[in-house]
Amino acid sequence: MMWLFVVASAPVLAHFDGTQSGAPSRQALLDRAVGYFTAGRAAESAAEFDTLAKLAPADAPYLWQRGIALYYAGRYADCRAQFESHRKVNPSDVENAAWHFLCVARADSPARAKAMLLPVGADTRVPMREIYQMFSGEVEPDVVFTAAGNRLPALFYAHLYVGLYSEALGDRAQTLEHIKAAADLRYSDAGGYMHIVARVHLAMLSK
Repeated sequence: MMWLFVVASAPVLAHFDGTQSGAPSRQALLDRAVGYFTAGRAAESAAEFDTLAKLAPADAPYLWQRGIALYYAGRYADCRAQFESHRKVNPSDVENAAWHFLCVARADSPARAKAMLLPVGADTRVPMREIYQMFSGEVEPDVVFTAAGNRLPALFYAHLYVGLYSEALGDRAQTLEHIKAAADLRYSDAGGYMHIVARVHLAMLSK
């Protein structure tokens, strides 16, 4: 997935910063949204992302992080809409299609999610092609791990998305196994923001 804004130290890239009106800057809103999400406070994170999207509607489709926060906040219709809009600015991203699937599966059913799976372009990251095929029902999770091999980033994404897919299908044992693996600290650099997602998910599973 691609970033429009950079967390914490980098400057805001877009034209609106809110400083003239005394409103929070876009960077401050983003930092708060990410901070809330990292702390497992998905509803508050989603609310900050909502404010950010309203301040700059033209940039809202880029906020895939908002879609993930909406998913964990249980706002599945809004989650689906966010990923549908993100596809317009990032049409090759397999992760976008996967999260759209997860939103629809929660709101309706895995069968409906499969039928509505968003098309993607050429996502060259390993093992994204196989992850997409798994969500479409073409291959089993073992194919994803075979494609990942021993590459650390590839293994992280294999564990994360096999775990999320297993949860959508109702397999709690497989969900816990793979989300726990994805949340391991050895993947923190390889997973970046998505490693935060894995840790938040594991904390929710552990409650």
